[in-house]
Amino acid sequence: MFGQQNGLSLDQAPPIRVIFRFFLIASLFGMGGGIWLAVFAGDIMTERSALLALTHIFTLGIMASFMIGALFQMLPVIAGVVIRSPLPKSLVFTLAFVPGTMSLVAVFGGYQEELLYTVAFILLGFALFLLIVIMLPGLLSVTHHTPSSKGMTIALTAFAFTFIPGLYMTGILGGFFDGSNYTIIRAIHYGFGLEGWIALLIVSISFQVIEMFYVTPPYPPLVAKYFTTLVLSLLILKVPLLLYGSESSAAAVDTVIGILLLLFALITLRRLSQRKRSVTDASLWFWRLGMGNLIAVVVSALLLKLGSFGWMLGVLYISFVFFALSIVFAMFYKIVPFLTWFHLNAEGYFSAPMMHEVIAPSNARRHFWLHLVTLTTLLLSFALPALFRLGGILLILSFGVIAWHILSAGKLYEDTKLKGEKFDLGMGMQG
Repeated sequence: MFGQQNGLSLDQAPPIRVIFRFFLIASLFGMGGGIWLAVFAGDIMTERSALLALTHIFTLGIMASFMIGALFQMLPVIAGVVIRSPLPKSLVFTLAFVPGTMSLVAVFGGYQEELLYTVAFILLGFALFLLIVIMLPGLLSVTHHTPSSKGMTIALTAFAFTFIPGLYMTGILGGFFDGSNYTIIRAIHYGFGLEGWIALLIVSISFQVIEMFYVTPPYPPLVAKYFTTLVLSLLILKVPLLLYGSESSAAAVDTVIGILLLLFALITLRRLSQRKRSVTDASLWFWRLGMGNLIAVVVSALLLKLGSFGWMLGVLYISFVFFALSIVFAMFYKIVPFLTWFHLNAEGYFSAPMMHEVIAPSNARRHFWLHLVTLTTLLLSFALPALFRLGGILLILSFGVIAWHILSAGKLYEDTKLKGEKFDLGMGMQG
């Protein structure tokens, strides 16, 4: 598991509540996104404000919360980077990030108050600065990077390139800056956010966990060594192309990035089919569904370049959301049980629950089927728009399951610390 790679100790690992807090925040934003979709079901694909608000609930509220929480846990494991004082640092970040995100969503949702723009601009700007200070120096100081640690550094860099144009656009809307190049800045913001931050962080984690969790052959050396660097380089190349009006060249760069992501998805599916353990669990299903959705994203994007298919844009949007969510859920069902066991075991509780006792495998499988039904419902919504409301309700249920698992694991952790038997070398066993 995580600790086997770099000999992770309790001193290196952040407190469990740091990770659980980020995951719970993400699940609450997810439930909020489901409510938003259910309420604005009829307008979600026609009203730009409703879709824009939902997009930022997904990218900031859900994905950034999940991924930053995972980074707090994985930096010591994959990169050997220990974050000092993680509890107060993560708390300060959260106190700026959550209200900043909520303010931005409210603005995009139609509450055009100048104060909300200012709050979003200041709080999210501070949160970005703090996150970079917390994580990036440690990653940059690593002398011998693995493909995963290098990719995490690149993904975090892409996150900065995502956030800065986003803040600039918020400043434009709030009247802080003039509106020149707004459309170009928006394209840069989307490219670094979706293809850089979200996709590259998933790719980076894959290099480590696919082989480790599922006992597969490693990724091809060229892919592991150069993939994330190549994609980031292409995204940077796209910036001057957009700024100087070479849209066809920028579109060609996007096509190359799409083909690279398609190859990554196919290689990952191939590696999963070559696993040495025949045991299949829900996390494996989530990985396969995620890679299937990534393939659908690339195919949809390529088809859109060939002609105007209104419904295809919706398929692309939903496929990307479920590509990212599927991988997040796959990792969730590994991280939460492991952390609960690891912290209790490392603290000397020989009554620490086994991983399958933290989240029953059958519950994870049920959640997979709920997730799959939600995806199917939302895809069918383009033919039957009334299904968007049902899709929103299913999203509420899906993220409700995640929230329930987090709260249950947290309660199990606290109950074991309160009542569990602990082995003490000096005193023997005590209750």
